[in-house]
Order: sequence, then structure tokens, then C-alpha cells
Amino acid sequence: MKLISINVSLPQLISWKGREFETGIFKSRTEGSVNVQFLNLNGDRQADLSVHGGPNKAVYAYPIEHYPYWQEFLSLPSLEMGAMGENLTLEGLKETDICVGDILSIGSAEFVVTQPRIPCFKLEAKFKRDDLVKAFLRSGFSGFYFAVRKEGQIQAGDPVQILSREPQHISIADFNRMQRHELVDQDLLKRALQIEALTQGWRDAIERWLQ
Repeated sequence: MKLISINVSLPQLISWKGREFETGIFKSRTEGSVNVQFLNLNGDRQADLSVHGGPNKAVYAYPIEHYPYWQEFLSLPSLEMGAMGENLTLEGLKETDICVGDILSIGSAEFVVTQPRIPCFKLEAKFKRDDLVKAFLRSGFSGFYFAVRKEGQIQAGDPVQILSREPQHISIADFNRMQRHELVDQDLLKRALQIEALTQGWRDAIERWLQ
């Protein structure tokens, strides 16, 4: 498992379907060592902190293994690193391999897995495809958010190491199935609420499903 690319951007103003808004989804690959801070990577910012960023969604990671799928879906000859809006493009670590609450190290920084990504319309705006959010959710290729447990420095090529596993062992893929209402096991939902790293939004959703 390793870090393939580090991708950052500052918010920019774009228009889509008659409205203008700022977005930080247009990530560009950056070279060399990058500082990891508790709220973001150096050189990266989120436009709307009500739905992106913050301590529990400070860094977004995405598996490079999904790139061929999106390249075909979008009918593009290639995809640049950071194409899905991710900060970290990873190899060897997919949604089935990692669990909410797992602790990882990359370079001298440490991260905690907090939740899968649920995309908004800005992903569609980037590629000018109004079917992309549904396709993203249906695919299960969500990637995952990190909270920063320890600040440090990272660079492309760094190995990704799993330092500890969350005892409940509920994968990002399982959470994606919950989101699609394909996994409604009551015991599993109750165990998910015991994960300390789980974000409040997901806690609220699971409590509604249990009711």
C-alpha cells in the first residue's frame, strides 16, 4: 500500500446550470513533501465548510484502482491524479480493505478513517455530467475521509501502514451499503454507533434507521 499522488487546490468560482459557486474540487498534483495539518493539507482549502472539510473530513483519499472505471464511464482518454477531488490518491487500499476507526500512517503523519464520501452536485459540475452523483453512489467507489491524528509530512511514494484496527471492524464498503439501504442488520447498525471516530452525520442517520 502506498501514496501515489498528493493533490491540492484553492477554491475557484465556476458556473453550472445557471448558478455560480466556489469549489475546491479541481485538485492538481503537487510534488515534493507536503505538510499535513489538522484541518487540511498545506496548499489545500475547502470552499463550503458546512459539508466539506473540518476536523473529521480534513483529508480525502481515493483508490487509484477505480480510475479505469471512471475513465470508461466518463469516456475520457485519461484522468489526471486528483480527478475525483481527492487529496491523496492511494494504491492497494480500497473500501473493502479499510474500516471506519482504523488508524493509518503515511510519512510522519497519522490519520483516522472517519466515513465514506457522499458526493454533492459539484462533482457533476466538474465533469458536466448530471448523472454522476447517482453513478458514484451506485458504484460503491466512494473513497474515504480522514481525520488527522498527528500532523506531519508526506510525499508521493510513501508507504501506507495500518497502525491499528477498529474493534468493530465495519468497512467503508459496509457503510456504503448502509447508505444504499442494502445493509440493514440491526446489530451491525448498533455496533457502528460504538465507533468513536464515526462522524455525527452518520450517527444521526444510523439512529434514524434504527428507529
